[in-house]
Amino acid sequence: MTGPGGGADLLDAWLAGGAAPPRGVIKEAVKESLAALAERAPGRSVEVRIPPYAAIQCIEGPRHTRGTPPNIVETDARTWLALATGRLNWTDAVGSGTVSASGSRAPEVGALLPLR
Repeated sequence: MTGPGGGADLLDAWLAGGAAPPRGVIKEAVKESLAALAERAPGRSVEVRIPPYAAIQCIEGPRHTRGTPPNIVETDARTWLALATGRLNWTDAVGSGTVSASGSRAPEVGALLPLR
C-alpha cells in the first residue's frame, strides 16, 4: 500500500506502534485500500467512512440515495489500515468499539478483509 518514497515502510512502522507518517501517506493508503475494497465488492448498499480521508459505497444490493445510509462502517485510519492489511481482526475491532458497523449489511465488509 502506497507508492514510492518509503510510504509503505512508514505505514508499517505506524501500524506496529510507531510514530504517525505524514498525513499525505495516510491519505494515499486509505484511498488505495478503499478503492481496492470497492473493486472487490462493487455496489452501493454499504458506506465505508474513514474520516477525514475518504468514504466509499460498496457491496451489491439496494442503492442508497438520500439521507443517512442504513448500512455504515466507520473507523479511524489506523484501525482501517490494520484491518485492510490483516494486522487486526474484524470481530476484535467491532467488539472493542474501534469500528462502528451499523445496519444488517455492514458486517459483510469484515468478510472482505484483509485486502492483501
